[in-house]
Amino acid sequence: MSGFRKPLVRHIFTADPSAHVFAGKIYIYPSHDVDLDVPDDDDGDQYQMTDYHVLSMERPGAECVDCGEALHVKDVPWASRQMWAPDAACKNGLYYLYFPAKDKEGVFRIGVAVSENPAGPFRPEPGYIPGSFSIDPAVFTDGDGRSYMYFGGIWGGQLERWQSGVYDPAAPHQQGSLGDAPAITPMVAEMSDDMLGFKSSPRQADILDEHGRPLTCADEDRRYFEGPWMHKHNGKYYLSYSTGTTHYLVYAEGDSPLGPFTYKGRILEPVLGWTSHHSIVEFEGKWYLFYHDSELSGGVSHKRCVKHMELDIAPDGTIATQTP
Repeated sequence: MSGFRKPLVRHIFTADPSAHVFAGKIYIYPSHDVDLDVPDDDDGDQYQMTDYHVLSMERPGAECVDCGEALHVKDVPWASRQMWAPDAACKNGLYYLYFPAKDKEGVFRIGVAVSENPAGPFRPEPGYIPGSFSIDPAVFTDGDGRSYMYFGGIWGGQLERWQSGVYDPAAPHQQGSLGDAPAITPMVAEMSDDMLGFKSSPRQADILDEHGRPLTCADEDRRYFEGPWMHKHNGKYYLSYSTGTTHYLVYAEGDSPLGPFTYKGRILEPVLGWTSHHSIVEFEGKWYLFYHDSELSGGVSHKRCVKHMELDIAPDGTIATQTP
């Protein structure tokens, strides 16, 4: 148990961990923070990541190994900068790395790269996924073999700029001051069979309160900000995410991978640093939370470290709130 709640690696800054069990091992796909001294802003210009490293563990709590660089922005033809939070999936005997980056015009898109090895290196497709936008892709494969991508983040993630259906660079940030207006939600789209594109157009994954009403902009303790993740437990679908400004990890439950989802509670209280970003994975019958904080840098928001802990998930799917 000594490896829990401690940085998985210390030689580089890591964040936004997407954890999966592939071939009996845990593979973690984090973003790789750059050690720069730059000021913070609400558009996230301090997050200037350029590549991805894949981490691996034999089991939770074990030593974590850096498998090396898996993909660099210079090898992605359409991308210009800011390789933010990625995810990965396994299907068709191949491994797929999904990642957001800004294109040559400064618009966030989502790309995909392919490998025969879960640790990479990954070969990027020449273009981004058609119809993709914003950040934080998370891919979930259901028991019937159908896969879905959840994505989107407000503010620097540009999700507000797509509310009209086309990119609007002048769209303002969603703020709590908008009051009872429905909050922006993450997007979801079914993946194509080859896992390289969308089978259906992205749609909103609605998040509702206990009365069946959409969460509002003012409800910053519960409304969506970024970092979607999907897991399934006893036939129910659990969409978890970061609230951003209030720094909680929370979750909502639904009967379909497409939603709607009803808010249920908090997973993790605020960590050291601006906010957290996570994944939830099952390993040998137990559930684990992978997340990040800024312990290694003493609280610098863009110099973070990935950690993990065991989760307490009740038979009815209720997740006990953890304190970092």
